[in-house]
Amino acid sequence: MKIISTYLFILLSFQALISQSFNYQENSNNKPQFLGKINKEALLQIPYNQWFQKEYDNYIPDTTALSELKTRLPSYTIKAFMGTWCGDSKRQIPRLYKILEAIDFSLDRLTLVAVSRDRNTYKQSPGGEEEGLNIHRVPTIIVYENGKEINRIIESPVLTIEKDLLHILNDTYIPNHHIVTFTHHLIEEYGVSKLLKKAKKYKNKFTVEEKKPSSLNTYANVLYYAGQEQKALEVLKLNVFLFPEDVSVYKNLGDKLSLLGYKDEALENYKNAQKHHPTDLKIQKAIDQINEGL
Repeated sequence: MKIISTYLFILLSFQALISQSFNYQENSNNKPQFLGKINKEALLQIPYNQWFQKEYDNYIPDTTALSELKTRLPSYTIKAFMGTWCGDSKRQIPRLYKILEAIDFSLDRLTLVAVSRDRNTYKQSPGGEEEGLNIHRVPTIIVYENGKEINRIIESPVLTIEKDLLHILNDTYIPNHHIVTFTHHLIEEYGVSKLLKKAKKYKNKFTVEEKKPSSLNTYANVLYYAGQEQKALEVLKLNVFLFPEDVSVYKNLGDKLSLLGYKDEALENYKNAQKHHPTDLKIQKAIDQINEGL
């Protein structure tokens, strides 16, 4: 028992050290990634500097937008989440730094957090900085006023980062992936058990401008690997409701139901997927595996 207690103490101490350390780096499938709170100095290290410096040097911000931001943005704070493995992050985070430095924004008011690409810790940080913030795409750039979020840029700007920031300050901004934002709002206000019922009531308020279910599919994956399996299932059921003609919504719901042991429901969704894509061998294989196990 003493040996086990000592081992647990060492393990917990190591986890705490990782969560508290700055510019922590590890290898994932033989590829380096930063995790947790980092700064610009981390991104100037090899091999990250290859993409950071190139994007930083090549980006030319809008001078008119910069002039207005310089007088208005300094009183706000920013928290940005990125993946050092993520293509969108590699484009947008160097641009964010160039904009902030061009307007003399104090980088002490910027918190940058790197999240994981690994399946079991998908878009999570060792320090848990993403918890409760609905981080489903990276980069996510959140703007705060007096400690309260006023809006965020999700994955990529609608226009450019500097112009989007101005729209945020003017309270005229709707970010990308609004469908996820509204879904999260319904869950927070009414609970996950009432999500589908409320979604049917407010269907006209969902923004489905993308005409594809990828936003909610990604959101469900993030929830699932964060241990929020029931939320993930309900979000995928919502996706089926909103995009009933898309094969992927049935397959993704079937996959999660199967992993959680709901074989009958999984089979039903795989069969619905097969109706939309009769020749998909992966769907047929999933059906066969469930039938063999029944």
